[in-house]
Amino acid sequence: MTMLDRMRRHKAWLKWSLALVVLTFVVFYIPDFLTTSTGAAPSEVLAEVEGEPITVGTFTRRYNAQLTNYRNAYGGQMNDQLLKQLGIDRQILNQLVDEEAMVAESRKQGIKVSDVEIRERILALPGFQENGTFVGEQRYRQILQFQNPPLTTTDFEASLRRALQIEKLRTALTAWMSVNDQDVADEFRKRNEKIKLDVVPVTAAAFKSQVNVTDAELVPYFEKAKDKYRIGEKRKIKYALLNVDQVRQTITVPEADINAFYQQNLPQYQTPAQVRASHILFKLEGKDEKAVQALAEDVLKKAKAPGADFAALAKQYSEDDSNNTNGGDLDYFGRGRMVAEFDAAAFAMKTGEISNLVKTAFGFHIIKVTDSKPDTTRALADVRAEIEDQLKWQKAQAEAERIAKAIEATTKTPADLEKAAKERGLTVAETGLFLPDEPIGALGPQPEMAQRVFATKEGEVTPALRVAAGWAFAMVTGRQDAYVPKLEEVTAKVRDDVAAEKAAELAKTRAAAIAADLKAAKDFATAAKKAGLEVKTTELIARGAAIPDLGISEAIDQAAFALPVGGVSDAISTPTGTAIVRVAEKVDVTDAEIAAGRDQLRDELVNQRRDRFFGAYMQKAKQGLKINIRQDTLARIVGGV
Repeated sequence: MTMLDRMRRHKAWLKWSLALVVLTFVVFYIPDFLTTSTGAAPSEVLAEVEGEPITVGTFTRRYNAQLTNYRNAYGGQMNDQLLKQLGIDRQILNQLVDEEAMVAESRKQGIKVSDVEIRERILALPGFQENGTFVGEQRYRQILQFQNPPLTTTDFEASLRRALQIEKLRTALTAWMSVNDQDVADEFRKRNEKIKLDVVPVTAAAFKSQVNVTDAELVPYFEKAKDKYRIGEKRKIKYALLNVDQVRQTITVPEADINAFYQQNLPQYQTPAQVRASHILFKLEGKDEKAVQALAEDVLKKAKAPGADFAALAKQYSEDDSNNTNGGDLDYFGRGRMVAEFDAAAFAMKTGEISNLVKTAFGFHIIKVTDSKPDTTRALADVRAEIEDQLKWQKAQAEAERIAKAIEATTKTPADLEKAAKERGLTVAETGLFLPDEPIGALGPQPEMAQRVFATKEGEVTPALRVAAGWAFAMVTGRQDAYVPKLEEVTAKVRDDVAAEKAAELAKTRAAAIAADLKAAKDFATAAKKAGLEVKTTELIARGAAIPDLGISEAIDQAAFALPVGGVSDAISTPTGTAIVRVAEKVDVTDAEIAAGRDQLRDELVNQRRDRFFGAYMQKAKQGLKINIRQDTLARIVGGV
């Protein structure tokens, strides 16, 4: 971890300590516009676990929190439509059900969390401490209010109680599990030992041009592998599409709604003040403080001298390896990103100013502010168009769903669908035959629609189905049963498969023939070149690294890491070809390194085992719980969020 990372992480205690507690259960504020955009009230029940409800509001809050997280990570390229295509909505519902199931199971096991335990945990959270002491009731409430969105003590403590119930259940079930020293040492070596390889790849692709496939070879190959070419059942449909974009063209958004959205989401249009600074760090760890301070003061005089080159001094003296080669540049940062002393000094300075010595937990700093940016808020006029567009989409989603449900209520036969499509101006199209996992005409990949279509009889009309472009109604107009094709229908594919198999065999034969020569050769590279093959040398790599021309290969890992330095392998088969490798260099793990990393790795391995055990336990426990998901409500929400 770099010095800059540690400085930022130190001030992130509050954020992460709260997040760890309420990550799963945190209650978010829902703006009023979301109530109508889903077509369901927040209090409406979406699912029940042992009689305990999971509401639309809970789902919507979690969904929008997830959307925000993805947008923060991936920017504008991540939107709610893409999340739906990835099935995030279903994943979130499954998470909510799993969490409620854990709470229900903890109650079945008689696990309770007392008010005393809640209080003790709150007092112990670093985010609620200053200098190792609880910040007090007033500050505790303020900290919760400063969260985005704000939290009440009631909501936070209820969430904390649920989290502790699950924690106690997991502990009760898995506390007995451990990992012995030998297993830890073996895993540490496996993860950290590295080798450098000389690789002679003998790929199947290199032999494809030498392969000749005759028609006579196709028949026996095809007869032996007929099922490989089986073509599944296909269907074709006629569908009517209610396009959300067309509905959007009819939507108007009141100015009051735009203003309300802007005010409710003002933080996302604000950019807090930032400074750009460089620093020179003098570490204190393991050193005499007075001597370090004396050196720092001497460099400070040089830095403040007329015409001094601060960047050159940072390169010469700074012990922050993450940025000293860049003249100590820390780039732009906002308030609270650095440790308190550094933060206070940097934001109190003017551009071009150099600080006196600033002492932090990391040592003495000399800070130079190189630029600053004031607080800025994008005016409503600047973001009005994007807010209007967002609200139009939300209202269009709700209106399209309303129309789709109205059509669904009166559409039972193909004739009904034809009439509704004409009256509503829906787009009507007919597809060709398609497999369940193939795109559905112009609608593209639609797994849920395909599943419904393949369960529908001819002459029936499906209910309203959510698709990427809006809502669709479909009726089956033709089908083709699954069958094994004749060779003539798949000749090209069979020919390619035979050629690939023959090329792979040639590669194996070629590699096996020269492996013995390469093992006996005094100069591995020269022998490979003489055989007409190229040697490719890797960097020092750990297990799981990609090998040139061959990709990631467990077989190569197993063979290579078992060899001594200078050892040459036999021919090793991989999915993409065959290879012979020589270990050019090996970096073993020392006992001291194992000892230093043992405790951290042991914790990780124990947690992995406990997680697997707890996951398996809950899978079985869920089978004994009464879980009810209201699919109709889910369909409305998935279409609306």
